[in-house]
Amino acid sequence: MNNKLSVNSSPHLKDYISTPNIMLDVIIALIPATIISIYLFSYMAAIIISVTVVSSVLFEGLYNMATKQKQTVGNFSAVVTGLLLALNLPPAASSIWLGVVGSFVAIILVKMIFGGIGNNIFNPAIAARVFLTVAFSSQMTSWLSPGVDGISTATPLALIHNGIITSNLDLFLGNIPGCIGETSALALLLGLGWLLIRKIITLDIPLTYVLTVMVFALLTGQDPIFHLLSGGLLLGAIFMATDYTTSPMTRKGKIIFGFGLGIITMGIRLYGNLPEGVSFSILFMNVLVPLIDRYTLPKSFGGLKKKNA
Repeated sequence: MNNKLSVNSSPHLKDYISTPNIMLDVIIALIPATIISIYLFSYMAAIIISVTVVSSVLFEGLYNMATKQKQTVGNFSAVVTGLLLALNLPPAASSIWLGVVGSFVAIILVKMIFGGIGNNIFNPAIAARVFLTVAFSSQMTSWLSPGVDGISTATPLALIHNGIITSNLDLFLGNIPGCIGETSALALLLGLGWLLIRKIITLDIPLTYVLTVMVFALLTGQDPIFHLLSGGLLLGAIFMATDYTTSPMTRKGKIIFGFGLGIITMGIRLYGNLPEGVSFSILFMNVLVPLIDRYTLPKSFGGLKKKNA
C-alpha cells in the first residue's frame, strides 16, 4: 500500500464563498441602482433591464447546450453581466434591441468563447458597451432627462464643455440624464457599502481610481466632485473595475490598475473626442492585467525543487 503524502505550498484556504454566492451579493448590491433607475426613468428602464438580463441568461444557456458543456447559468454570472450591461445603456426605446445585441457580444464573444467565467480577458459588460458605443454611437448617446415624459438632452459631462454646470446635489441623487444605472451616486455608494460589508471587494481599486481622477481634476483646474459624481465613474469603479477575472491579484497590482484607470479616464474626458472615458479605460487596463500580475506577484516558496536529470 502506497501511503504517499503530497503537500502543496501555502496558502491553504477553505471558505464558504463560492461563485453563486459572490454573484448574488453583487446582484443585491445593484438593487439600489436598479430601483432608482426605474423610479427615474419609469417603465422603459424596467423593460431594458428585463430584456438584457433574460437575453444574457438565454445566450449562455443556449451556448452550453449547443456545445454540450455543463450548464453554468446557475452561478448567476450571466445575470450580473446582463444587469450591468443594462445599467450601462441609455433609457431609450432603442436600448431594448441594443441590450439583446450587447448581451450576445458580452456572453458569447467575450465570455463563453474564451472558456466561460474565469477565462475571459475583458469584462464582458464593459466590452459590450464599448462595442455598442462604436457600432451604434447615435443610439448609445440618446439621453433622456429623468421622468415619465423625459426629453432628449445632453449628459453633465457633455454640458460642461459648453459651460453649463450641473449641481453636485443633482449628480449625487441622480436627477440628471445619463445611462440607466450611472446617474445616482447615492445608489451606487449603497451598493459599495454592501460589497465591503460582505468582503466581496476591497477599496484598493475603487479608491485609487477615484482619487486619481480627483487629483487629475484639481491639477487641471476642474471640479473634482463633479468628475467623481458624473458619468459612469462610480458604476465602473465599484462594479466593473473590481471584477475578479479581469483585475490584478495583488494589492500593489490593484493600486497600479486603479491609477492607470484614473489617468486614462481623465485623459479621454478632457482631451478626447468622447465626454466619457470609463469604459475605454477599463477595457484598456484589462489588457495590461497579465503584465501587472507578472511584475507584482510575489515569488512562491516551499515548492519542490527540480531534480537534475
